[in-house]
Amino acid sequence: MSESAFSTLNLTPALLENLTSLGYHEMTPIQAQSLPLLLAGKDVIAQGKTGSGKTAAFGIGLLESLNVKRFRVQTLVLCPTRELADQVAKEIRRIARAIHNIKVLTLCGGMPFGPQIGSLEHGAHIIVGTPGRVEEHLRKGYLNLDNLTTFVLDEADRMLDMGFQEALDDIMEFMPKKRQTMLFSATFPKKIQSIADRVMVEPEMVKVESTHDDSSIKQHFFKVESNEQRPEAVFLLLMKYKPESAVVFCNTKRETEEVADELRNHGFTALALHGDLEQRARDQALVRFANKSATVLVATDVAARGLDIESLDAVINYHIARETEVHVHRIGRTGRAGSKGIACSLYSDKEHVKVTRLEDYMKQRITPEPLPDTKHLYEDAYEPSMATLQIDGGKKQKVRPGDILGALTGQDGIEGKQVGKIQIFDNWAYVAVHRDVANEALTKISRGKLKGRSFRARRIRG
Repeated sequence: MSESAFSTLNLTPALLENLTSLGYHEMTPIQAQSLPLLLAGKDVIAQGKTGSGKTAAFGIGLLESLNVKRFRVQTLVLCPTRELADQVAKEIRRIARAIHNIKVLTLCGGMPFGPQIGSLEHGAHIIVGTPGRVEEHLRKGYLNLDNLTTFVLDEADRMLDMGFQEALDDIMEFMPKKRQTMLFSATFPKKIQSIADRVMVEPEMVKVESTHDDSSIKQHFFKVESNEQRPEAVFLLLMKYKPESAVVFCNTKRETEEVADELRNHGFTALALHGDLEQRARDQALVRFANKSATVLVATDVAARGLDIESLDAVINYHIARETEVHVHRIGRTGRAGSKGIACSLYSDKEHVKVTRLEDYMKQRITPEPLPDTKHLYEDAYEPSMATLQIDGGKKQKVRPGDILGALTGQDGIEGKQVGKIQIFDNWAYVAVHRDVANEALTKISRGKLKGRSFRARRIRG
């Protein structure tokens, strides 16, 4: 018998028999690592990509501990979108089909509220839902979590991206302190760690490694003949490597504006970030870059402090940094969150001293590579995958991420997977949507209602 066979686990015969009939024989790596811990009642943080088998992992874990005779809500599974919640509920029902009388109920935004109240009155064992709608049912007293024993956060990183931190905090106030908590996430940003610290008890960490080296940063150095060649060099590097998100580091504020202008002239969605920007302009630039609706951020080191971008594909140094530690700090921003990163540095003969200092620091010789072929100059710049909509309503108008998600994905709306980061400020909100549905999404928000009110919305361009 294989060590990764489901039959090695201490599962009830009916559940094991059903898993066999479904073709579940060998556990995936994330299942093999997490299930023994989950079945032992431990709190677990599991990091794994989509398709790793995490739904079956927590599904088996929560079903094994469920008391079917106790007709109360014993498990809550939170998902970022309605589509994922529907998939998770369907998978749990499949795994549970050999266990009689288990009721799984979905509570998602973008669906009529009234029928959900009726379903809750009839009771359920397992609730699968989106944070905004679950929080609303709790606040209005239709959902009771007093008997909860298991709490699952699925795709926790995406939930935080979509702005559900506040709703999650509110939901957890309604739960018993004594419970088992399972947190599944594709990436593990600092915000996930802070949630884990607050809501979990001595959690066990399970991580299924990506197929590539997590910390791989490939450095490239390119020699330019003059400062006039630098903007062209940046364009060529972007066109060769095509990073979804790239930061170009400049040494002066003036350079950031000049480089951003040059890239915009070439067709890129490029934003400048420096100390002279007003707070609202800075917020908007960071929102658009973080939500993938702007490809390039051109920034000074001071302005980029505190830049919280989890997946940065490339860093380009317009000049070698004046201090070697700053160079290392710059390139360390890429190659995070389980992905490869590239760091490209431009230099000229006039920077000989800085290059020598950097060679001493790195203990290696810097050998320049040839710049990419100039044929790229005649190609069209590629566009970002997302677009940003700004809504003229925010925290002070009681607008929440769940309201925006529900308005976008309600009747005849777009799909939840086409919605990206949602960020709420005091008097306005930003939501990223896939480029190809941006106009449809704008119409849905502009003609629909949030909190029973109409809000102006526009697409941010340029």
